Amino acid sequence: MRNSSWEDLLKLVDGKKLNYQPAGFIIDSPWIPGWYGISTIDYYSSDELWLKANLKAVNTFPDVWFMPSFWSEYGMCTEPSAFGARMIFLPKSLPHAEKILTGIEGVDSLPQPNVKSDGLLPFMINRLKHNEKAINDADHQVRFAIARGPMNIATFLMGTTEFMMALAMDPEGSHKLLKKITDFICDWLCWQKECFPSIDGVLILDDLMGFVGETEFQEFAMPYFKRIFSVTGAKVRFLHNDADGLITAKHLKETGVNLFNFSFNHSMSEIRNLTGPEVILLGNIPPRDVLAGGTPQQVDEAVKKAFGEIKSYDRIIWSAGGGMPPDVKDINIHAFLDAVKKYSK
Repeated sequence: MRNSSWEDLLKLVDGKKLNYQPAGFIIDSPWIPGWYGISTIDYYSSDELWLKANLKAVNTFPDVWFMPSFWSEYGMCTEPSAFGARMIFLPKSLPHAEKILTGIEGVDSLPQPNVKSDGLLPFMINRLKHNEKAINDADHQVRFAIARGPMNIATFLMGTTEFMMALAMDPEGSHKLLKKITDFICDWLCWQKECFPSIDGVLILDDLMGFVGETEFQEFAMPYFKRIFSVTGAKVRFLHNDADGLITAKHLKETGVNLFNFSFNHSMSEIRNLTGPEVILLGNIPPRDVLAGGTPQQVDEAVKKAFGEIKSYDRIIWSAGGGMPPDVKDINIHAFLDAVKKYSK
């Protein structure tokens, strides 16, 4: 994020009002390489191309709050790599990590990663160190420590169906796995902050927490996410969950979250009623079908609908109901920004 945008975000966290309605997007490798015109492998393997692509994004749209901004990542391989997962990289699609657990009974044999040395994590840190001066010279800083959430990582390591079955059939083993992953996430977030003292935000991405019911959420999600969001003492505590988010939304305050990106399937007012007024909402037009696949007119209509869903525009960052998907064109981003200005008057 541009330094002025970061300061404005802190104002929103403190409950202050801005003299404009901000627009922002979560951007990473699903969108940036294709938009910049390079392969995903080029994006992941070249620090120079990674930097140029991110600089082009922030300079092409200077009024957008790109979050987390200059995200050093390797897609869904990032966290599983530290546990020893085999990684598959393809030039025209996102990478994936193969499962390393055949069942929850294998959790005791799962290594506890060293976040300073294991998998792709050292390369992520070094990419930021090598480019930190250029990032700072562009009026940005490294602001967020980032990780996928424990339930999401669990599904990478053993499969979604297998993990969901384990929650029901082996609660004790599931807690062992979630604790081990949570220990890893806390270590990883703290190491990022130690490497970059400018960090005062945490971004956690986890859709699987939206797949469970109230009882399971209280048992298997709440205690681990609460610990994760408190471990660095970050002022901005940002959660992305664009699966079903109604249960998540009503527990955000207790979990420690103050910035929430949620599914476009939920209206702005529905989520606001559940979160209360303290949480900043990031949303809420359909990312794939409208922002990527729609016309500028359809983007305008979706923004108008989102504005009409809620009476107070306080503590809202207008965005997509999810991250920036592949194939979003400049013309639709400009249409989005124009619509936010138009409907906020």
